[in-house]
Amino acid sequence: MSYSPRLKAKYKTEITPKLQTKYNFKSVMRVPKLEKIVLSQGLGSAASDKKMIEAAVNDLSAIAGQKAITTLSRKDISNFKLRKGMVVGSKVTLRGDKMYEFLDRLINIALPRTRDFRGVSVSGFDGRGNFTMGVTEHIIFPEIDIDKVTKILGMDITIVSSTESDDECKALLSEFGFPFKNS
Repeated sequence: MSYSPRLKAKYKTEITPKLQTKYNFKSVMRVPKLEKIVLSQGLGSAASDKKMIEAAVNDLSAIAGQKAITTLSRKDISNFKLRKGMVVGSKVTLRGDKMYEFLDRLINIALPRTRDFRGVSVSGFDGRGNFTMGVTEHIIFPEIDIDKVTKILGMDITIVSSTESDDECKALLSEFGFPFKNS
């Protein structure tokens, strides 16, 4: 018997039938699903320090459970002392089982550990069925040892769904237990 993440099993058994009846989808294939989750960090002024870059990539890799890559600048910006090809951040794309495992940890462990947490704002939808939120401190994840962190960095979390509708994506994330603010 192979291992299947808890949220993946919940999607197949509970969420799919609920959304299919709620939106009157004729086919199960029309029900929205998660395609990928992208985690990205901008390093800011730390981009010139090799140790900070390495630490950020290692932290993001620990959070995601797979190797993160560095992102490079595309053009020169003299006001920021930035040259084309310099490291400006790190990112990782999660799909499949790792995506569901990360979403489970985000909803049930990391977000409740956020200081003064009152829910996630619904303003992060982009009009195409994708949701982006920012986290100000990456130390909310239990994989990060706070004693070894030299600089606390924020990160952006983008959840990409198969639907084009923000309403359907919000319903999908709500069924997973995503803590949206009551507005």
